[in-house]
Amino acid sequence: MQSARTTVATDPAHQKSGDLAAEVVHDAQRLVNLEIALAKQEIKDLALANAIATGMVAAGGVLLVVSVLVAVPVLVVVLLPWHWQAAAIWIILYVLGGISLTLAGKARFALRLPARTLASLKENKEWALRKMRSAVR
Repeated sequence: MQSARTTVATDPAHQKSGDLAAEVVHDAQRLVNLEIALAKQEIKDLALANAIATGMVAAGGVLLVVSVLVAVPVLVVVLLPWHWQAAAIWIILYVLGGISLTLAGKARFALRLPARTLASLKENKEWALRKMRSAVR
């Protein structure tokens, strides 16, 4: 009985498949670490893009509030027949600026899954399955 165990343990084919399995595990661990690093980088990029978009939306909102706060007193004080056109143009410029900043910021928001990480995970899954199948053979 002991001689059968000894032959299995010293069998080169058995050692080779064991080494191959250890290599697959090591490669899989390295791949997981790389995937985590990729996901972290993508999340950082996404957070930075969303921070910029948030700033643009906030600036647009502030500009809209300022336009109302400036326009109302200007219209009330300057209701002379030749000055109200200037006040109306001032209001229109502030409102258009605020709307354009708000829409530009809103368009830049990107709430989505990290596409490169998902594609890489699919590739790695297929690779790991191929390696495991070849290790079993």
